[in-house]
Amino acid sequence: MSDTAVIPDDIPINTDDSPSVVLELIYQLKIKDVMCTKVITGKKTETLRDAQLIMRENYITGLPITDGPDLLGIVSLEDIIRALDKGYIDESVEAYMSKNVIVLQDDMPLSFAISYLNKYHYGRFPVLNKKKELIGIITSKDVIRTLLVEMNREVQRLEKMHQEGTNVPDIFSKMDFTIARLDFELAGRASTEIKKALKSRNIDPKVIRRIAIASYELEINQVVHSLGGSISCSIQPDKVIIEASDSGPGISDINLVMQEGWSTANDWIRSLGFGAGMGLPNTKRVSDEFYIDSTPEVGTKVRSVIYTNVKEDE
Repeated sequence: MSDTAVIPDDIPINTDDSPSVVLELIYQLKIKDVMCTKVITGKKTETLRDAQLIMRENYITGLPITDGPDLLGIVSLEDIIRALDKGYIDESVEAYMSKNVIVLQDDMPLSFAISYLNKYHYGRFPVLNKKKELIGIITSKDVIRTLLVEMNREVQRLEKMHQEGTNVPDIFSKMDFTIARLDFELAGRASTEIKKALKSRNIDPKVIRRIAIASYELEINQVVHSLGGSISCSIQPDKVIIEASDSGPGISDINLVMQEGWSTANDWIRSLGFGAGMGLPNTKRVSDEFYIDSTPEVGTKVRSVIYTNVKEDE
């Protein structure tokens, strides 16, 4: 993909030190909630000069080339500049467009788009639906604009809750979630709901962040690596217990999988910014108690315990 229009800076968001309200939004929102659905496209029969005119009139730096709903390639501003410089601006876009296009899917969490933008530094990414049809474009401006709007809504919601007074839920509660394999549309739902429940209690925000990391890592691990499973969260007076159980394929060598950087993720998963081999090590790192058991026949069970009746050091 040769759309080399570089965004000025990375989107300054990561899962370690970003505010919890921002993390909640990027795992809750989907790419389809943020993307621009008015997609300006070109045809493979058009020339690079035609593409230049379309890009100039619409103030864009990348033009998807399509055949109906199918994405064939993309022409970037750099492609246009090169064509002008070398004198083939009147030739067909089909011969010079980038056909190896990196794309996103509309049902992925917004965190995937942020990972893409920060990793590849392209100005925009085409968005496809489950039928592999082009339905949107997402840029860093789309992400930042949406987060600002949603954060403002969250602030208004919290202010309203403060004014009206909010009843604190029971001190003990249990939450259960079903996790489906490669279901990116719902990925992050469990960790988002767990964080919402914890924020209504008088728990140190740094402790909540540790619980959020553990629940998210275990949830994404099941989405990416398992055949499907479940996540449960037990909120008790002095601790939170997160249990993850899946139906396979199991881990043949637990010691190996607990090594940082070791992963069985394929290239596609890695291209999304996942599969770095840090999921289980990160979960163990933030846990006060950690247990894992796995067999190829039964699947994997993980238990993370984090105590909530202590204040975290600065």
